[in-house]
Amino acid sequence: MSGILTDAELVSRALTGSDAAFSRLVERHQAAVRGFLRRALGGGWAEADDVAQDAFLAAWRSLRSLKDPAGVRPWLCGIAWRKAQDRIRSSRRGAARDSVWLETVDTPAGVSHEDRLSMAAAMAELPPDVRACVALCLADGWSHGEASAALGLPLGTVKSHVARGRARLLKALGGSDDA
Repeated sequence: MSGILTDAELVSRALTGSDAAFSRLVERHQAAVRGFLRRALGGGWAEADDVAQDAFLAAWRSLRSLKDPAGVRPWLCGIAWRKAQDRIRSSRRGAARDSVWLETVDTPAGVSHEDRLSMAAAMAELPPDVRACVALCLADGWSHGEASAALGLPLGTVKSHVARGRARLLKALGGSDDA
């Protein structure tokens, strides 16, 4: 016995419940799947790795559907491609929603379309909890107390997030926070 198991043998063991055998399949094929996803998505490594993780999880769940145990790599890449298509469609829907929202939002007099886009980009760069506080308190007019209750954050945290967020947004738009 050579000690190196074939893909078919690893699949057989994984089908009997061996997590170790499936882990070995992932180790063997993850570089190919992740490389394919990086090229297919055209994005960064983090997005490709997220999609690859989703693909490997889906593969584990649907291992019984694998018709040719020797053809694990093409099967995994097929799952990865379907997951990538889902991610691409989701991104396009999100971009379309953002575009519609930007077109319908009431812009105060004197605020250009470019400034709105800069503001949206600056908001996107804020950490999620800071962005939520800024969105509720500055954009939607909520009190700090209301935002604190809605987000489950201490009142002081909401206040500091709003102040930090305001400063970062003003800096991104070329203003100063002298208020």
